[in-house]
Amino acid sequence: MSPFPHEDDPFGSRRLTLDDIYDLRAYEHLREEMRSRIIALKRRRRVAVGPIVSVVFENRETVRFQVQEMVRAERMLTDAQVQSELDAYNPLIPGPGELSATAFIELTDEAMLREWLPKLVGVEHHMALEIGDPAGGAERVRGEPEEEHEAALTRSDVTATVHYLRFRLTPALVERFALGPVCLAVDHPAYSASAELADATRDELLDDLRG
Repeated sequence: MSPFPHEDDPFGSRRLTLDDIYDLRAYEHLREEMRSRIIALKRRRRVAVGPIVSVVFENRETVRFQVQEMVRAERMLTDAQVQSELDAYNPLIPGPGELSATAFIELTDEAMLREWLPKLVGVEHHMALEIGDPAGGAERVRGEPEEEHEAALTRSDVTATVHYLRFRLTPALVERFALGPVCLAVDHPAYSASAELADATRDELLDDLRG
């Protein structure tokens, strides 16, 4: 299943190709260095929203690492196998004017999962960026869940622990985003929290938005 399918291709050179993916032997030599770099990158691109929700904003490098790890875990040896992973993950790379995010409900305790997953049904429809100073009238941009993923994994009685979202900003909002402040908010009836993006995070995401 391919998250965020597009009829057009607004990504241009951002899309990953087979040439961007190391074979298994080469990747083993490079994995620790690449893993350390991606951990640092994700740290700048991760936002904790309250105690149990976090969001990682994806880009070309985070998606490339995910594909490399899948190829390694599944011991993929053929171009066709790797291309299948690229087809699935490439649409997670944001196009200009977009932010692509993976939202996590970060619970590992079985009792907490049983308590919270039924409570948080529909949470993927309750995430938004608040752009600008609230005192001056911040603008809200709601995240748009990926429909195929939502249909496959979300039930009426329990939510999934992972959701894929896209935030689409106009050029004017991109410039307002650059000035800040920007908050990421969850306004679900059972869970309300917000977090202001750190300057380092906002700078990272501006690169995505401006292409």
